[in-house]
Amino acid sequence: MSSRTALTPPDEGLAIGFQPSPPAADTRALHQLRRALAPGERSFLGLPDHMGQVVDELAPLLGLFTDHQGDPYDDTRFDDGARAYEKAVLTYFAALAGASLDEAHGCVAASSREALLHGLVMARRGLPEPSVYVSEQAHCDVVRACELLGMNTVRVLARGDGTMDPDDLRLQTRMRRGAGVLVVATCGTPLHGAIDNVAELRTASAASGPVHIHVDASAGGLAAAHTDLVPPWSLAHGAHSVTLSGHPLLGLPVPAGVSLVRRGQSPSTNLPITVPDRLLVGARSGLSALLLWTRLRSLGRAGVAAMVARCQEVAVYALARFEAAGASPERFPGSLTVTFERPARWVVDKWRLHYSGDRARIVTTGPMSYAAVDELAADLSAARQKVAA
Repeated sequence: MSSRTALTPPDEGLAIGFQPSPPAADTRALHQLRRALAPGERSFLGLPDHMGQVVDELAPLLGLFTDHQGDPYDDTRFDDGARAYEKAVLTYFAALAGASLDEAHGCVAASSREALLHGLVMARRGLPEPSVYVSEQAHCDVVRACELLGMNTVRVLARGDGTMDPDDLRLQTRMRRGAGVLVVATCGTPLHGAIDNVAELRTASAASGPVHIHVDASAGGLAAAHTDLVPPWSLAHGAHSVTLSGHPLLGLPVPAGVSLVRRGQSPSTNLPITVPDRLLVGARSGLSALLLWTRLRSLGRAGVAAMVARCQEVAVYALARFEAAGASPERFPGSLTVTFERPARWVVDKWRLHYSGDRARIVTTGPMSYAAVDELAADLSAARQKVAA
């Protein structure tokens, strides 16, 4: 085994022994960890990170056990009363994606990755032997999900703004005509926050056989639904299925994903009757649905819209401040992501910035205040001056 693959022994103080450990000591250690990870104790602007704002509101739900048996829309003797909350959440997200529950069905998943798997499986059932066309700017989880499902992936070039190139998609699909086309569009690419134009992609692939457009909107769906300055991205614009997520913007303490599929896109299968055709599994945790419902009810549609507007204002402000600092920033219209030249290592480490190649990014949610933008801009400027000197 090489040094790179050698396993690192676990901390001896965290080992799970034969006898119970002292609970008081473990509780102290966990509280210490919580303080260390609290937003006020660290500078972490590379990813959304603001769960501390709502943890007290959601804490009572962590004492509940909810086991959702089967489809959220079907009557079942196993209903514990929490399924109605899941349907309320699905109704909300379906409206955001431009559909009603009469037009689309879905489920709340434990993460956006699980929701993505659900969407891909539903798409595959309606196509003969599809290849999956994925932008080079798509999230790496899309390729991983396709590998897990044994689906062939075809990389499609991206344009300068980070969106999938419809001309390259047209070329790639024509080379594999008749096998079925499953295009995974992205609403909020990981680095640029770019939003693919669903209408363009559907037109580009229409001549190559049956087409299914799935939209991975986990990163940008909530923001896109509350601004007009974005390309067509949703079910209302021709997508057949969409994956959304609530935790990055809403600040939930655990991931939560939502999968929505047009009702005509999920033909029946030969699965046992105990496993509903519209779901991957027969039982799901209801915690994600309850957390989403609680947070959305506390905000209301107006509160979510105001939150998105505030985050977009900070993004516009960051664009101007980083431009003044000489960092060559870029922002896709309506996005909460601002990219800029990758700064010196000390700036990356201080702010724990996400980066790829020569570009870094911030996402203007959570702790990304105007003051934080000013401080980061000052560091970007100072780093450039040292390089110039």
